[in-house]
Amino acid sequence: HAGLLSENINHPYYDVARHGIIQLAGDDNSGRKVITFSCCRMPPSHQLNHTRLLEYLKYTLEQYVENDYTVVYFHYGLKSLNKPSLKWLQTAYKEFDRKYKKNLKALYVVHPTNFIKILWNIFKPLISHKFGKKVTYLNYLSDLREHLKYDQLNIPQEVIRHDENLRGKHKGKLPPVVKVPPPRPPLPTQQFGVSLQYIKDKNSGELIPPVMKETVSYLKRKGLQVEGLFRRSASIQTIKDVQKLYNQGKPVNFDDYHDIHVPAVILKTFLRELPQPLLTFECYDPIVGITSVESCLRVTRCKQIIQGLPEHNYVVLKYLICFLHMVSQESIYNRMTASSLACVFGLNLIWPSKGTASLSALVPLNLFTELLIDFYMNIFNSRTVPGEILP
Repeated sequence: HAGLLSENINHPYYDVARHGIIQLAGDDNSGRKVITFSCCRMPPSHQLNHTRLLEYLKYTLEQYVENDYTVVYFHYGLKSLNKPSLKWLQTAYKEFDRKYKKNLKALYVVHPTNFIKILWNIFKPLISHKFGKKVTYLNYLSDLREHLKYDQLNIPQEVIRHDENLRGKHKGKLPPVVKVPPPRPPLPTQQFGVSLQYIKDKNSGELIPPVMKETVSYLKRKGLQVEGLFRRSASIQTIKDVQKLYNQGKPVNFDDYHDIHVPAVILKTFLRELPQPLLTFECYDPIVGITSVESCLRVTRCKQIIQGLPEHNYVVLKYLICFLHMVSQESIYNRMTASSLACVFGLNLIWPSKGTASLSALVPLNLFTELLIDFYMNIFNSRTVPGEILP
C-alpha cells in the first residue's frame, strides 16, 4: 500500500512519497506493524522539503499508531548533503506527540555511525528514559532476522551492498553462528506450543484448553469495557513468567499483575504459538479466496469453511469467537468493533504453512475473521459437539 502511494501523482504527499523513503513492511515476530525509513533514499536537502517529510511521516503512521508498531531505520546513506538540521530533528521529536510514541514498541537503528551516537547524547536530555529503552542498534542486517520477518523488509540495494562491504572487512572478527540446542520434550502440564490434542489428553478430555478458559472468563468479568482491549502489548517478562506458570501447571491469578492486557496478550500468544493455526493450514487458501466470493454469499462461504474444520478445532474456535462477539457488542465502551478485533486476531488464527502472509493476504484473512465475529450466531448455529461449553 505504501508502495502504491509513492507512484500515484494525485497522492497528497506525492512530492515526498515518490522517493520511497518510508515503506510499510508487514508484521514483525510479535505481530506488530513494521514501518521502514531509508536515509539513502533522501535526496539532497535543497530538493526535499523536510517539513513536508515530517507531515508525510505522520500521515503514514496515522493509520497504524492505534496498534502497537515497530520502526526500522536504515541509517546508511545519510550525508552532509541530505542531512536534516538538528533544529528539524528537535521539531520532529516534539511533533510526534504521545499518541505516536506510546504505541511505538521498538526502533531498530541499522548500521549506526558515530554521528548517531553523538546525536543520541545531544538529545538524551529530551528523550524520555522509556523511549530510550525502545531503541536497539544493529550493526549488521542479519541481526534483524531475530526480530523481524526479514524477507518482507524491502531493503534498498545500496544498504545491502554496504552491509556486504562491512562483513567483508570484519570477516575474521565476526562471531560464529550459534547452534540452538534441541528443544526439550514438553511437560505433561505444557500449554504453549503444543497441539490442542496434547492439551486435551493431559486434561482429562477437556475440549477447551485451561489457559483459554481462564483468560476468557477473566476478561469477560473484568475487561469487556476496557478501551483498546487486545490492541496493547504487555511487559515481555510478565508474559514469560505467566507462560512458565501455565506450562508448569501452577495456578495463575491475573489480579496479581494489575494489568488487564496481560490476560489479553496471553490469549493471543497461546493462539500464535499453536504448532498449527486454530483455523488449520488446509483452510488457508479457501480463506484467502473469500474476497473473490460475491458479498451476499460470503457468510455462507465462511460457514462452509468452518463446517470442514476438525471437531476439536471447531469447538475451540466457537468458544473464542463467541467471546470476541461479546467484546464487539461492547464496542461503544471498548472501541473494539468486529473489524478492529479482526485486525488483531486475523494473523493469530490463520497463517500459511510456508513463509508469511503477504500484505495482500491480510485483507481477506481479516475480512474472514470479521465475518466470523459479526455473524457468529448464523455461522456457528448448526453444528453442536458433545461436551462443548461456551463462555
